This record gives sequence, structure tokens and C-alpha cells, in this order.
Amino acid sequence: MTFLNRCVYALILAVAFIGCNDAKQDPITNNENPTDAFIKDVQGEYAPDRRVARFDVTGEEYEGKFVLRGETTNHEALARLKQKLDSAQIKYVDSIQVYPSKGLEGETNALVRISVANLRSNPQHSAELATQATLGTPLKVLKKEGEWYLVQTPDKYLSWVDHGGISLLSDKEFRRWKAAEKVIFTEAYGQVNKEASENSEVVSDAVAGNIFVLRGVKNGFFEVEYPDDRTGFINTSEAQKYSDWIDNLEISEENLVKTSKEFMGLPYLWGGTSAKGVDCSGYTKTVFFMNGLIIPRDASQQVHAGMLVDSTKNFEKLQKGDLLFFGTPEKDGNKEKVVHVGMWIGDNQFIHSSGRVQVSSMDSEAPNFDEFNYNRYLRTKRYLNHEDHSIIYLTVSDLFGR
Repeated sequence: MTFLNRCVYALILAVAFIGCNDAKQDPITNNENPTDAFIKDVQGEYAPDRRVARFDVTGEEYEGKFVLRGETTNHEALARLKQKLDSAQIKYVDSIQVYPSKGLEGETNALVRISVANLRSNPQHSAELATQATLGTPLKVLKKEGEWYLVQTPDKYLSWVDHGGISLLSDKEFRRWKAAEKVIFTEAYGQVNKEASENSEVVSDAVAGNIFVLRGVKNGFFEVEYPDDRTGFINTSEAQKYSDWIDNLEISEENLVKTSKEFMGLPYLWGGTSAKGVDCSGYTKTVFFMNGLIIPRDASQQVHAGMLVDSTKNFEKLQKGDLLFFGTPEKDGNKEKVVHVGMWIGDNQFIHSSGRVQVSSMDSEAPNFDEFNYNRYLRTKRYLNHEDHSIIYLTVSDLFGR
């Protein structure tokens, strides 16, 4: 091969090599979807936790454009994705469902109408119990599937409830409910009677935190109204006017401990957040709610709220009402896992739901020493006297009206 031929051959190889490299950099030629990275970025920014926000979106190429399909609970997330695609000059068609669904016909509010509604991870009774919501809890309704509704609780938790557990309301009806005077049931467990007498027929059971509309007072009983218009009577010794309860709330160490012990022995229930059964974080959530705070649902969410108190087992720093978190620390590239939570009650002891609500000790010499949780202790956080954007303070919130 002459020198000239060798040069021509080398030039042809170089062009071919460059052409191959160009082809590898073309996402469409190599079946790479250019929308995937943008969708992932938006999801990480606006919906990193599927328990409280959804951005389930895909982009499929069709005739030179990308059809965006899926669903989201966040209008801002969709706007951000479109902005990113526009900047990248990617043509697209928007077929994303933004909730609440138009099929709800304006009934995008709901109130729990039974003492405790079971909210599940999927729209079926056999699905995992994700959480619970007590009577009078306002819910945002996002969509309907059969006889099930995807709802969002005040702490933003997303789950499914069957139609029998809620009453749907329009915005106007919801405003009317918020404006009405209300009663909160304050005992751990009790009942509502048909007449102003404890010997009368029972309308339903009631648990701590149930909220009713107040219709009047008769013979030592509150006459109350359910979200589904049923009526009944509650002994005034077992409930308070909601406005009085709010005005007299004293969120203190001693009151948190007092409330926590009112649920002693309550059975453990995965997904439970009521006097009918609690998991570990459902228990702390219930204790704080009865003291005027709505805190995040799960232990792995609760750990991100409040002020850090300790992470070295220096339990002398702790105050009553502090939350202790347990699990496995970050190690060897594996992320930290927070799987359990309890509340400090003083004297080297904490109260938690583990099999049942019980008191355990961090003192190795104590008969109720909890070696298992001592060994997996991660840190302690303080909510008391500490403002946090992830906590709803009922003393300043109009969640239930006044």
C-alpha cells in the first residue's frame, strides 16, 4: 500500500470512528430517552417521598415528540418539568393527570365519619394498613377508583380509604363545617349514645381525638352531629368544646407523659394511630396530637423534625417528651434506616409501642432494661418549644376551625 493510499485509509477510519462516537452521543439513536433525566430530577426535587407526594411520570417517544403520561399531586412539579423540557428544546405532549381528579366533580374534601378509618396502601381491604384517621379528620380527596378514594391526611400522608369511612364535601360544605362549633372526645375510648343517658342505645364507639359538630348541651351531655348527619350524645366528662380545649392546651413535659400513660398496654398494630391499636410512630403521633401537635406519620419522617438533642447515648441531656429513634446507622455505603421511635419519660426510661405500649429503661441495671433498643439507638430529637415547618400546631392552625 502506497503512502497516499495509507493516508486515505486512515482518513476513512477516522471519519468512521467519529461517526460511531456521534451515534453513541445521540440519545434517540441509542434508545436513550432524553426525558428520563429531567423527570428524575423533578421527582427528586418535588416528590422524593412517595408517602407524601407523587410524581409518577414517563415520557414515550411518538412521531418526533414525547408523550408525557402518568400522575402527580403537585402542579408546581409539572410546571418545572415543562420548563426543563422547553429549555432543552424537547417537543412533548402533556397527558399527565394532576390531582385532584376532575371526575370528583368538586367533592375534593372529606371528613372521616367513623371512629377510626383504616387507610390502606392500595385500594383494597387486603392491602397493607398504611395509617389511620379518626372521626372528624379533614382529608383532601385526590381521585376515585371503584369504591375507594385516594386521600391525603393533614400530615400529607397519601393512602386509600373505602367509601364507607368518609363523607365527601364540596368546598362550600367544608367551609360550613369548619365554621361550626365543635367537640373533641378526650378519653382514650368511649361511646356516643342515642339519648342524653348512658343507658340509652349506642350510636357508635368513640376514641381520643374524635371531632364532632356541637348541637347543644342537655342533662350533662353534649349533643353532637357526625359528618354523615347522624346525631348522638356524649357525656361532658368525656369531651370538651374544641375551642375550650385549644384555649386551655398546655404543651408541657408533664402533660406529654400523662397522655402517654393513658394508653399503657394498648396493643401494637402496624399502621395504627388510634386507641384501637398503634405502631411505634402511630403511638407518638397520637400522644402529641392529644397535646395539640400533628407530627409526621412514620418514624423515618419524625426523625427529620425537631431539634437534635443527643446522638451519643448521653441520656442526661434528655427531657421528658423527647423522641428517641432507633435503627441502623449509615455504614459502608448503606443508608441509615430509622425503624423505631419512643418517648422519654424521665428516670432513664422511655415509653413506646413494642408488642404493646410499655415502659423500657436505658439503665442496664434496671429490670426493664431494653438492651435491644439500647444497642440500636441512633439519636434523640425535641419537639417541645421548637417550631418546625413539618409540625402542625393546632393552637394556631384553623384545621378544625374554632
